[in-house]
Amino acid sequence: MITTDQLKDMLEREQALRRYLDVDAKIVQLEEEELRTQDPAFWEDAKRAEAQMKVVKDLKKWIELYREVHDAAEELSLAFEYVKEGITSEEEVDAAYNRTKELIENLEFRNMLREEADQMCCVLKINSGAGGTESQDWASMLMRMYMRWGESNDYKVTISNLQDGDEAGIKTVTMNIEGDYAYGYLKGENGVHRLVRVSPYNAQGKRMTSFASVFVTPLVDDTIEVQIDPSCISWDTFRSGGAGGQNVNKVESGVRLRYQYKDPYTGEEEEILIENTETRDQPKNRENAMRQLRSILYDKEMQRRMAERVKVEAGKKKIEWGSQIRSYVFDDRRVKDHRTNHQTSDVNGVMDGKIDDFIKAYLMEFAGADSE
Repeated sequence: MITTDQLKDMLEREQALRRYLDVDAKIVQLEEEELRTQDPAFWEDAKRAEAQMKVVKDLKKWIELYREVHDAAEELSLAFEYVKEGITSEEEVDAAYNRTKELIENLEFRNMLREEADQMCCVLKINSGAGGTESQDWASMLMRMYMRWGESNDYKVTISNLQDGDEAGIKTVTMNIEGDYAYGYLKGENGVHRLVRVSPYNAQGKRMTSFASVFVTPLVDDTIEVQIDPSCISWDTFRSGGAGGQNVNKVESGVRLRYQYKDPYTGEEEEILIENTETRDQPKNRENAMRQLRSILYDKEMQRRMAERVKVEAGKKKIEWGSQIRSYVFDDRRVKDHRTNHQTSDVNGVMDGKIDDFIKAYLMEFAGADSE
């Protein structure tokens, strides 16, 4: 059975969370925010109303999560007292302890996602590296890994653009992952992912190294203001579909958006290219492409702010955008993150989407520093 010190630790962590989250202030704020929604003219401005409802929803969620922790801690404390009187068993106390610990750790972890963009959905793009079929196969394996992760966490995963590889795998894929804190959890996946294995595409059975890059940006909705210059936009349309037969779309429903972006701070210019073939409806694909453009422009501003923080906190360890972050060595049964040194021998589990331990290790080490 648990000790008195273990009980004390849980109760202290529960109280610490109440302070860190400023739960009492959130309860007062929630009452004020809900009063605003009762204004008869509230829904006249749909955009503002939607933003207000999101504020209410977020406050409610934090309060509910804390109350769940608080109730579990109280039950644990009572169970610990009742076991002395023979009302509860030692097994029931241990079960209450494990439940309380899990709830506290989950809330402590979630509290690390404090950036404005963390709570958003995200766009995740995978590009195969040099190496032909082997790298394209690796890119498709990563796509499956993130899709399985999304499904296991009850996120909605949709593919907005996919280009098949020449013989196998994929050249590139863009996925929307929708759900609370999708960007916060996946932002640490940015970078180059390295695969080492005996290639099935090599006749000599040689050990091959392949690379694929992953880019994650917050999926911005209409409640976020992003400045887009319509004069910098041009559109192309094309037929979308598979290799042939019934999969070929006879209508040019695929859209290609080109945006001539000029950095407002440096004056540097670049073309942002977005392709969307998500639906057979061209207007809908245009809408989705514009949504992705807003996300990219928003992310550029977020990256600039992060870069400014890096200058101020030059002594702190930071993650460089696009750097090699993780190695997947199949024949050695090892997946290792080079930033946190977290590793596992469960290669099959990782490729089936079990990457939460890597995500947690990254956020535990870097999320706090990014939020300061």
